[in-house]
Amino acid sequence: MQLLTPALGLIIWTLLAFLIVFFLLKKFAWPMILGGLAQREKNIADSLATAEKIKLEMAQLKNDNEAILTQAREERSIMIKEAKETKDKMISDAKEEAKVQANKIIAEAHASIQNQKMAALTEIKNQVGSLVLEVSEKVLRKELADKAQQEAYIRTLAAEMKLN
Repeated sequence: MQLLTPALGLIIWTLLAFLIVFFLLKKFAWPMILGGLAQREKNIADSLATAEKIKLEMAQLKNDNEAILTQAREERSIMIKEAKETKDKMISDAKEEAKVQANKIIAEAHASIQNQKMAALTEIKNQVGSLVLEVSEKVLRKELADKAQQEAYIRTLAAEMKLN
């Protein structure tokens, strides 16, 4: 039972050792421990504030990125629209130019045909005139007394001219 009930001297020395250790810890260890805890608390608060600041910056960057993407999409659609308009304009210009060229070629062909027609008519008129002159010349050279012989001679000359 002696182990269960300590002696008065042991209690005093234990209490005295405890108080000495307590005062030494209070004087040297507690300020460092409390300072370390305060510093850690400050670091944690600063880290939380920095994290909140970064979170806000990330949200702002996300909004900025979305705005930039929206603007890029709008610019892309404008560029596509302009490209389509340019393509349509180029196609219509090419069609118009082709129509103008076709009309010009057709007009030139009509003019050429008309010129050739006029040349052919002129040539035919010249040949007819030459034939008339030849026939008239031959008729005049051969002075026939009889009118029937003269007409028969003209018919033969005309038949000869047709063969040429």
